[in-house]
Amino acid sequence: MTVAGFAEQQSGVFYLTEGGQETEAQYRHGHDLPEFAMYPLLDNPAAMADLAAMYARVLDTAAEHGFAAMISGLDYRGSPDWGDKLGYSRAGLADALERNVQFLRDVARPYHGQVREILIGGQVGPRGDAYSLNRTITADEAEDYHSFQLEVLARTGVDFVWAATFNTIPEAVGVARAAAHFGVPLGISFMLGADHRLKSGATLREAVETVDAQTGAARPDYYGINCSHPLEFEPAMVVSDWIRRVRSLRPNASAKDKIELCSIGHLEEGDPADLGQRMGSIARRFPHMDIFGGCCGTWDKHLGEIARNVRQVHA
Repeated sequence: MTVAGFAEQQSGVFYLTEGGQETEAQYRHGHDLPEFAMYPLLDNPAAMADLAAMYARVLDTAAEHGFAAMISGLDYRGSPDWGDKLGYSRAGLADALERNVQFLRDVARPYHGQVREILIGGQVGPRGDAYSLNRTITADEAEDYHSFQLEVLARTGVDFVWAATFNTIPEAVGVARAAAHFGVPLGISFMLGADHRLKSGATLREAVETVDAQTGAARPDYYGINCSHPLEFEPAMVVSDWIRRVRSLRPNASAKDKIELCSIGHLEEGDPADLGQRMGSIARRFPHMDIFGGCCGTWDKHLGEIARNVRQVHA
């Protein structure tokens, strides 16, 4: 399996993703997100206009700095348990997932020719709360559970799927197997805490190497880190063979507690210039990394600083 257009890194080609669209929608635009879910906004025209403008600014930033783009979103809570909590039937949830992908394609359409490449993706979150532990889920259970969402996304013809804020190895193994079954290119991002480890206790190296070993030919196309500040994840990154499997970095704007960032009541944007410089330094140290974006608290202001610093490093 390969991710369309970037199975292998291409010299000088970098991808920009969206930032923390949930925190931006909540705290910059005032939209309520029940269960932290974005897809209920599909039925709110004012919210969708705000979201369209948000994604347009991401694509403007990609065009300005000569980046390609990978955009996804709205479906982080698009798996069955979360749909049940929000009152969606399976048919209703599948419809929301399909509408999400169409929304992204509509937003991207005017930018073809301005941005060198635009990949449209789906976003899969963990079955439970990313900030807590789900020790009981097995790889087989995770494969079965995530198959619903991945089958729908495969049917829509997405270019990739991003599994975000995963914190246990068995669930990562399961989602990788499910993605392989449906032929969907997959990147898995782990979330690290102040101890530089996954919530489940594994190191980043242990997570990458174990998932690869347990998935074999079904292994993810790449790994990443998200919903963590560089102060949390950079100590876990060492120059070694395994780190070359980590290609995507989507940091939080602030090193404050993650749960607090999602419930603080305002956008905690940190220091965008400092974040950009930190990401540029990482890009210099690990030149194989080519997918950059943001998570909680970030928006196009941060993405611009990150893209500018990464581009300067590789000029």
